[in-house]
Amino acid sequence: MEDKIVKKRILLTGASGTVGIETLQHLVQISDYEITVFDVKTRNSIKKLAPFQSHVEIVYGDIGNEEEVNEVTKSKDAVIHLAAIIPPLADINPELAYRVNVQGTENLIRGLEKGSPNCHLVFSSSVSVYGDRIYNPEIKVSDVLKPSPGDQYGEMKVMCETLIQNSKLSWTIFRLAAIMGNHKISRLMFHMPLNTPMEICTPRDTGRAFANALGHLKKLENQVFNLGGGENCVILYGAFLDKMFDKFGLGKVNFPRKSFAEKNFHCGIFKDGDVLEAIIHFRKQNLEDYFEMASQQIHPLQRKTTFLFRSIIKKWLLSKSEPYRAHKKGNVRELNRFFLTS
Repeated sequence: MEDKIVKKRILLTGASGTVGIETLQHLVQISDYEITVFDVKTRNSIKKLAPFQSHVEIVYGDIGNEEEVNEVTKSKDAVIHLAAIIPPLADINPELAYRVNVQGTENLIRGLEKGSPNCHLVFSSSVSVYGDRIYNPEIKVSDVLKPSPGDQYGEMKVMCETLIQNSKLSWTIFRLAAIMGNHKISRLMFHMPLNTPMEICTPRDTGRAFANALGHLKKLENQVFNLGGGENCVILYGAFLDKMFDKFGLGKVNFPRKSFAEKNFHCGIFKDGDVLEAIIHFRKQNLEDYFEMASQQIHPLQRKTTFLFRSIIKKWLLSKSEPYRAHKKGNVRELNRFFLTS
């Protein structure tokens, strides 16, 4: 009689998000995993997770609800924790962000400590924990964590990291570079200084990293890693915007002076990012791959329409710029937040 193959029981939170859906696509290709997905029930999550319902167990619930989390965290071998409220919603509704990001992580830890004490937790943190690095953009894991003033999302990620490191679980933390994909234009566009050096990582490579990590948990145990696309994924923010505006048909990034902040954002270049790549081998794409993917998502008719109405669209975009509004109104507190000199 053949021995029955025991599959590893994996829990994935936040599976309908940009990185989550890519992670799930990689996970379902691994035959020896029994996957449970835990996500909030929305029209979007139902639609995105529907193709996977015959391959995984889908549990809809609220990560802020301790009882629901306790139920889904029983008998798990590993958890990839991606559920989070991200900016700009995290800035608009910080109470919701705290409930999901911090209290949700706390619920997850408690549930796992009770129901799966030998489980390994892999957590998605952020480059935002390092704060403003525009004048010293080379970042290492050992650097001081200092989110920019007003960056509640970054502060919450630091809180979550502390909770995880102080837990009884074995854990791994990935601090993610700028993950570009499915981004909607928002006021945050103007928060990043144009001369910010930034390292991106595509959602596909990021999802591959989380899926691959499960095969190397002993090497990753109780460590923090910077996760980025590497030297072929580094660009200045202004140059990045130039390319994206051109692809969308918006023309040049020719906004008035003081439209973009000069300080207090985040991003940079991971000098130790190759450490993680050497262990889990997740990098397959670069900047050109990203720009090509972005181009394919833009319908030619949409680009033509955008080009015709580009001046109106850019005027609307400018109305979203908090730095520009602060400059026009002379708001001293906001000027100090966004600019080097008022």
